[in-house]
Amino acid sequence: MAKTGFDMEASEPADSVWVNGRIHTLDRRLATQSAMAVRSGDLVFVGDDRGVQDHIGPATTIHDLSGRFVMPGLIDAHTHALWGACRDNFEVFVGYNADLDTLIEAVSARVSTIPAGEWISGGPWKLQHREELGPRPKELLDRVAPDHPVALKDLTQHSLWLNSRALEICGIDHNSPDVPGGHIERDPLTLEPLGILNENASAMVRSHLVPSAETLMHAAEIAAKMFNRYGITAIKEPMAFESDLLAYRDADRSGGLTVHLAAHIARTAPMLEGNTPYEDMQKWRNAYASRHISTGFAKLFLDGVAPSRTAAFVAPYLPGPGYDAELHDPEVMLLLKPDELETEVIALDSLGFVVKMHAIGDRAVQAGLDAIAAARRENGNSGLRHEIAHTTFVRDEDLARFAELDAVAEVSPKLWFPNPVTPGQIAVLGPERTQQCYRIKSLMEAGAELIYGSDWPAAAPDANPWIGLAGMISRRHPLGLFDGSIGEDQKISLAEALPLFTNNSARSMGMEHRIGSLEIGKSADFIVLEKSIFDMDIEELARTQVSMTVFEGNVVHQQ
Repeated sequence: MAKTGFDMEASEPADSVWVNGRIHTLDRRLATQSAMAVRSGDLVFVGDDRGVQDHIGPATTIHDLSGRFVMPGLIDAHTHALWGACRDNFEVFVGYNADLDTLIEAVSARVSTIPAGEWISGGPWKLQHREELGPRPKELLDRVAPDHPVALKDLTQHSLWLNSRALEICGIDHNSPDVPGGHIERDPLTLEPLGILNENASAMVRSHLVPSAETLMHAAEIAAKMFNRYGITAIKEPMAFESDLLAYRDADRSGGLTVHLAAHIARTAPMLEGNTPYEDMQKWRNAYASRHISTGFAKLFLDGVAPSRTAAFVAPYLPGPGYDAELHDPEVMLLLKPDELETEVIALDSLGFVVKMHAIGDRAVQAGLDAIAAARRENGNSGLRHEIAHTTFVRDEDLARFAELDAVAEVSPKLWFPNPVTPGQIAVLGPERTQQCYRIKSLMEAGAELIYGSDWPAAAPDANPWIGLAGMISRRHPLGLFDGSIGEDQKISLAEALPLFTNNSARSMGMEHRIGSLEIGKSADFIVLEKSIFDMDIEELARTQVSMTVFEGNVVHQQ
């Protein structure tokens, strides 16, 4: 058998070699190979079983893959890791399909286990079930938790439901002014807050919900292990505050951060009262970068979410309580007005930050692209590939602009297939417009580069990438939990989808030279499966269990 493959000079034996595998490298030059060699955490050989023999020494560990399938570690380019780990491990969380009674019972149970006065946070509740909360939602929570401040997040994580004690602690009463970009539900006569805060109004509460530094560091380590179980070896944190950056850095120093991480520092966010000063962003970028953490990234919020009618659409929503379609004005719904947004992106681009912009509605996507165009005109092409996060709804005339502007379209699977969020979308957008979300195939055909993000835990029950991958290529719930399909004409193939989870997302992190494919000189980040994903049907793909995850040559997960 001829010796094939690429390798570094075998002057020193490898620490480990992996043989007899079916290795899908995602490197066009190598395609599928059978063996790899790893030294000091990097790949020094990728080729066949004969060629790898030159890298074996007396101390080299030999792993026989026995014909199993190997591929690069996956990348989640939009996941709120600390937020999700805290939710699942330290908050009241009842799951995305739970009814209101189950949530109330869980809050009542938590009341009995903690001292009076301690905060209770968790959720979720659904915006489409707002009427079930009654005309004065705070009083429903008051009955089960009169002595504890309670703040429950909705399914989209863009609204909060508070009891009277929480409102009191936060100083929110009939004298509280309206919040730009936010909404406090009030009694129309007395202006008394009813207990529901939307978008930027929640910033007055979020500061009370920040976990301790110790809890956040523990959450970072929990999240890394969870990602490794799914086969994820790199992530992007899309909305980082200083407390998050500190937790990630400390977890990395302790050896508990077994993923590469790019952190988008929040310049604007519904949780912030005011903007993070540029000076602080630059200081944090320098202070919290570490071996596995890149910090040259920023986050802006352009709009809200559709179920609460806060996403900025060119066309009006369907009529509903408190909303008059004839008065629809998408410019009002933009959290950053066009001039202000352009100023922000120009400034962040000049400071060297890659900007990720939350944009759900088609007007918000358009505004984000306009701002990138302004930065290109003002600064020239900086080489920074700014991102539109979610890119849920895109007008025909904006599809080609991603490629023209060298902008990245990030897509997240909340609506690639029917799920608990879908009824809320249909209620405000109608079934026809809901079918137009996540135009993945159309964006690809227009030359856009796409990346994958789970957006866990915002409207995503878990960070499982395999369900997201299966849904992307089927546009149906891959496990059949919900009937029907969403945008079936936007289905793509498995081969077309894989780069979103690997090479494309590696480029979005500025790490294409280190991760995303199995090539010589790159980090030895890969996963082992019992069966090739190309031999799986949709349900099998969605149920994929990772046998082994290797990060920098070390086994970090093994069934």
